[in-house]
Amino acid sequence: MAYKKIAMEHDKKIALVAHDNKKQDLVEWAKYNRDLLAHHKVYATGTTGEILEHELGFEITKLQSGPLGGDQQIGAKSVDGEIDFLLFFWDPLEPMPHDPAVNALLRMAVVWNIPIACNRASADFMISSPLMDGEYDRLVPDYEGYRTRKIARGEGAGQSARDSPGGVE
Repeated sequence: MAYKKIAMEHDKKIALVAHDNKKQDLVEWAKYNRDLLAHHKVYATGTTGEILEHELGFEITKLQSGPLGGDQQIGAKSVDGEIDFLLFFWDPLEPMPHDPAVNALLRMAVVWNIPIACNRASADFMISSPLMDGEYDRLVPDYEGYRTRKIARGEGAGQSARDSPGGVE
């Protein structure tokens, strides 16, 4: 598969998300790393964004709460190249009513080769990487072939019974 490069600038676009039981962990981590985060563009969902902006003292781009669509907003921004990193402190022991949205968010991060940290240890390694404060070319599969593929007749949703062998309408 061919790849294309998506340039990450010196100042990264970082999404911070946390389930309710992990918000305090994320806030403590962010406060400890405040100076490292301050020069980046930080996005956060709902309540997490409000808490972080108050605790860190700099502007956070706040989106909807996760269950109200914030997870999907972060996912869409990932697809559009507006997110370089995802720190998502999720609670593996607590089922969430919006688990499908969480799975979709994590899936988009993997599809678009966005670094993901799901706990404090991985977030520490990520933010302390020498790659964090420099430019970096993220390799992403070139999906143009997928986008422009030919759909064989009968594969789409518009297939009717008469299009099928022996079909009756």
